Amino acid sequence: QVQLAESGGGLVQPGGSLRLSCAASGFALDYYVIAWFRQAPGKEREGVSCISSSDGSTYYSDSVKGRFTISRDNAKNTVYLQMNSLKPEDTAVYYCAARYFFGPRWYLDHEYEYWGQGTQVTVSS
Repeated sequence: QVQLAESGGGLVQPGGSLRLSCAASGFALDYYVIAWFRQAPGKEREGVSCISSSDGSTYYSDSVKGRFTISRDNAKNTVYLQMNSLKPEDTAVYYCAARYFFGPRWYLDHEYEYWGQGTQVTVSS
């Protein structure tokens, strides 16, 4: 079965770091566009970052650019999101998503066909 499983969330103080993992099973993620989304209470689901399946190009929302880094390890069939300099406004449930074809509007959640269960990230002192 096609599955995505996020892990690595938790409670961290402002300025701290977390690394989220998205492990894929049932398909090879190197053929897919992988994106991270997040959703905080009262807010719409937001595209955070994306890594392409073709040349490995990466994309980030303005709110996280310079602080977050997305990467892919094809041997482990896993995508990571390294989150540094975390802020309270980063608090959200983070989701990993995958789609086969890439488009310029990577941040549109309806274009992704596979989703993980989400992992909670809480940034608080």
